Amino acid sequence: MSDRKDKLAQTNFWNELIKLRDEQREERANAVQVVRRRDLPTEVNSQGLMRWYMHPAIKDIKLSTLSIYEQEIPPRGRSGRLQFQGGQILFIIEGNGYTILDGVRHNWKARDVVNLPLKKEGIVIQHFNPAEDRIARFLVVEPNLSAATTVDRGCGFEQLEAAPDFRPV
Repeated sequence: MSDRKDKLAQTNFWNELIKLRDEQREERANAVQVVRRRDLPTEVNSQGLMRWYMHPAIKDIKLSTLSIYEQEIPPRGRSGRLQFQGGQILFIIEGNGYTILDGVRHNWKARDVVNLPLKKEGIVIQHFNPAEDRIARFLVVEPNLSAATTVDRGCGFEQLEAAPDFRPV
């Protein structure tokens, strides 16, 4: 037998699956069922201003099958520029603006839904709020694929430009 096979033979993987199930049940026994916006801090990161409803690292909620965050762009502001695989849905809550997707401008306004395509080679996006006196806010939803495909998702996950509001510590 190979070293790997010998090592694998020392574990009962069915029992490990049951153990994992029990651990997950215990973790979620008192988990949050309703995530309230008022309970979420505003995070300033290289992509901009965000509030995370669901994230792979947030473990105290009932489900972790999606990543959901709200992003806010100040007047005359922009998000960071990001290269990633895509596959996101944006629901525009407030304001008007546009997204540059692979060099092409796509205008949006409140109550629009923006579909960012899923591409094997990835996409490059950046969001803009041209308004002089009004914020733009949108909700971003995507499957939580990081457990299955890693954060790189097969094509890379690279911050190409930071949002202007981001000040590294």
